[in-house]
Amino acid sequence: MLGAVETRTVSPVFVGRAGELDALNTALARATAGAGEPQALLIGGEAGVGKTRLVEEFAAEARRRGAVVAPGGCVEIGADGLPFAPFSTALRGLRRELPGRLAAAAAGQEEELARLLPELGTVAPEARRDEQGMARLFELTARLLERVAAEHTVVLALEDLHWADASTRHLLSYLFRTLRTGRLVVLATYRSDDIHRRHPLRPLLAELDRLRTVHRIELPRFNREEVGRQIAGILAREPEPDRVDEIFERSDGNAFFVEELAVASREGHRTGLTDSLRDLLLVRVERLPESAQQVVRFVAEGGSTVEYRLLSAVARLAEDDLLDALRSTVNAGILTPAPERDGYRFRHSLVREAVSDDLLPGERSRLNRRYAEALEADPTPVPADERVTRLASYWYHAHDAAKALPAVLDASVEARRRHAYSEQLGLLERAMELWDAVPDDIRATLRPLDYAEVYPPCGCDPETTPLRYLDLMAEAAVAGRFCGERERAMKITKRALRLLDEDPDPLRAAWFWVQRSRLTQSLARGDGWAELSTAQDLVRGLPPSEVHADVLAVAAGWWMLHEPGPEAMAAAERAVEYARMVGAHDIELNARLTLGGLMVDAGDIDRGLAELYGVKDRATELDVITVVCRSHVNLPSVLEGVGRSEEAVGLLREGVRLTRRLGLLDTEGWVWCNLAESLHSLGRWDEAAEAVANAQHLEQSAKPRAGAWMLLAHLALGRGEMAAAERHLSTARASFGTHDPMPQYSLPMASVAIGIAAAEGRLPDARAELLTALDTGLPPGTQRYGWPLLLAATTAEADAYGNPATEPDRPQILEHLRTAAKTLATGVPVWQAYDIWLRAELLRAEGRPAPEEWAAVVAALEPLERPYDLARARFRLAEALLASGAGEDERARATELLRLSGAVAEHLGAAPLARSVAQLARRARLAPATAAREPAPASTDPADALGLTGRERDVLRLVAAGHTNRRIAEQLFISPKTASVHVSNILAKLGVSGRGEAAALAHRLGLFPASAGKRQAAG
Repeated sequence: MLGAVETRTVSPVFVGRAGELDALNTALARATAGAGEPQALLIGGEAGVGKTRLVEEFAAEARRRGAVVAPGGCVEIGADGLPFAPFSTALRGLRRELPGRLAAAAAGQEEELARLLPELGTVAPEARRDEQGMARLFELTARLLERVAAEHTVVLALEDLHWADASTRHLLSYLFRTLRTGRLVVLATYRSDDIHRRHPLRPLLAELDRLRTVHRIELPRFNREEVGRQIAGILAREPEPDRVDEIFERSDGNAFFVEELAVASREGHRTGLTDSLRDLLLVRVERLPESAQQVVRFVAEGGSTVEYRLLSAVARLAEDDLLDALRSTVNAGILTPAPERDGYRFRHSLVREAVSDDLLPGERSRLNRRYAEALEADPTPVPADERVTRLASYWYHAHDAAKALPAVLDASVEARRRHAYSEQLGLLERAMELWDAVPDDIRATLRPLDYAEVYPPCGCDPETTPLRYLDLMAEAAVAGRFCGERERAMKITKRALRLLDEDPDPLRAAWFWVQRSRLTQSLARGDGWAELSTAQDLVRGLPPSEVHADVLAVAAGWWMLHEPGPEAMAAAERAVEYARMVGAHDIELNARLTLGGLMVDAGDIDRGLAELYGVKDRATELDVITVVCRSHVNLPSVLEGVGRSEEAVGLLREGVRLTRRLGLLDTEGWVWCNLAESLHSLGRWDEAAEAVANAQHLEQSAKPRAGAWMLLAHLALGRGEMAAAERHLSTARASFGTHDPMPQYSLPMASVAIGIAAAEGRLPDARAELLTALDTGLPPGTQRYGWPLLLAATTAEADAYGNPATEPDRPQILEHLRTAAKTLATGVPVWQAYDIWLRAELLRAEGRPAPEEWAAVVAALEPLERPYDLARARFRLAEALLASGAGEDERARATELLRLSGAVAEHLGAAPLARSVAQLARRARLAPATAAREPAPASTDPADALGLTGRERDVLRLVAAGHTNRRIAEQLFISPKTASVHVSNILAKLGVSGRGEAAALAHRLGLFPASAGKRQAAG
């Protein structure tokens, strides 16, 4: 009824924006085609430029094409945002439009998804929070949208992203990165003129700009012709040219200001009547009756939308008077009904901001107090998921600390319940700000268990003990860590420890030192051991407690990753004992998981594996999700380490299903990386590469990402793709950093680095990598990483045997290798096989073929389901047999060994091994019919027959052109020393004594056409 008499301020004609609308419709068509391809769009523009009108026009067209449009707007309450507000509103719209489909898509996950849409059910309380709660919610939301959009085209339209809370920004970023299927269009609008240098939306926009899947649309202002068409639509007639010129000049093409100026012109006001456009926005407000002006001011301070019943309670007008006032505001085009909320909102947020800015400070406080009192008296007009947040905002802006503190704390609990940790952190910081302004008797009524979920049990009863300032700091520190605001969390933790210096409390201090250790590691400022040591000193000698058990469990976990050994075992055992005493099941299970791994590392294989399997089963029974998921990472990793790769793969496949269902992205990333490692061992290299790709597609932290790069480097090395291997290894090392070295990362990376250096003829670099690793040490329990490292270094020495340039240091290097090998355990078949293999390579490095030793290596590897390792050992056995002057029987055996080895190399794409097999077969003049089949047609390049690597060819090309080692180094961006090593290797492979002979032989064989040599030399 009100709309029928509303003054026309909006042109019924949609002006301009043809290109932008085409882009949106194209995205809709792509999303709808076939099985669906999700589309992501960002629409930016200054306030009033027409973003909402464009979205409305697109939404109308999408509905005509059969799409379901689910709008949602970011809500601003004063300076606060509501967690996930636009997503909650959009999901509510989807539930209204597609109730059956949404219910089916959410089936089984209602309790988790209720954090976004309370109508789905009651949020299940969590026994203990974990860092991946938000990631789990995000993943489930993405899967929900994909399922809903599997059969119906869905447009998710999120407006006013510049007001978005941090949790909304994080969820939107996650969706833009991970949505892969479904007929879905996700678009979001934001004010570009509001995004100043420190605006929280700015980093997200920069991040999304790097995604090729996100289409960015920037709306310009109207030109003069478009302004004229807009005015004509508003006035329902052609305007006078001078009036168009005047409005265009004054509005500068901003669509909303064109509307305001056109209306002012129609009503007889000159456009120059006001000093500023902001004042122009207030002119029509000031022409309203006083009661209507008062209602406008109430709505301006109430939020983006104000419910009618709440407004009625605040305005305190008779119902007829309130409706008359509202009718006046709607007729004037200032307010507009919001039917979905049974309330009212400003037609444009710029008017609301102008009205709000015009309020006096005392007036603003009074209005907020009236809202808070009305909402306390009757909370039902406001949606349940908004009540506590809005009440906290109203009391805070009413400047009533005694009322605001409990309300803000209630809002922080609600934010925590919804995994909106960024908002929880902000609210807790606001509570700390209010703390000293609240009377003691009010604070005495607050309880830790009501507001501080991470309250450290410190010997007092939390049900009767008042909430302490330190309890808020503890909760804020964890919230900061969970939402990625680690700098803020670190500052809070340091401040808490300073307070505890003044008022000692060992258990609380120990708890904060553990948090500081975690933050130190995640901020790449150290390994966190100094902080953990302080925590252990503080709890030493104290009675068992949950804090004490947690300190021991975290310390045991640190030792397991850095220095596994007796101290780690003792800490894990005490953590288990203390956790059982105080009934902390999750700490106990985590400590037992660490203990089981340490038992295996110490050689107690069967008992350790039994412990790990027992923890997995018990955690599943108790539904301790974090431990269940960790067991699907640690247990398969331990199985892989002892050579039970096939068993590990089964558990890891189960882990992928589990972590994906729960939305635990970091854990899923670790599972995929471990799966890739086990598949690589089993000779399923293509599947391993797919597993790595799956790990890289996930949004995850640095270490699992770096693990994926390390595995790619290992794969590339085996396939002879040296440039790729070096690139991947460099990325992995940069991601792991140097602040927190761990054997499980540093030793495998050193192994790959040695392999790359050896393959490129850089034996000094390979030796340097080895010596650095040995200087760091091979702690007890690191045999799964130590054996491959020593084997890679020994193989490099053996391959370089006979090179005069490398002989002087060889005895010393081999002695280092023998000494290091004596420190490594051989308690399982795979470690025993590596021990035998290493001894055979040491003999080869001394020029002794030793076929008996190589036969033992083959025999040790044959039962282990490691085809690539077996193929390498068979090749070496064949080489040893042929080098020993074997008879016909031995030649026949060598031929069969080469056939088997070559077949594996071809299957895996292991080009270096395949080349070696083919070259040995040719040198030994084995019959072509029985020699190893090459993976590719024989090369016609003479350099292949000479065994030159790609880098050695580049060096020889420059040698043939007459360059010195220094010039070669400059051309190839290597050191002169490395160039010298390459030249020495080339002379040995060519069988010549000097550079001149090498150049002559290269020219005689036609290795480098003259033109190519000139181009290289000129370059």
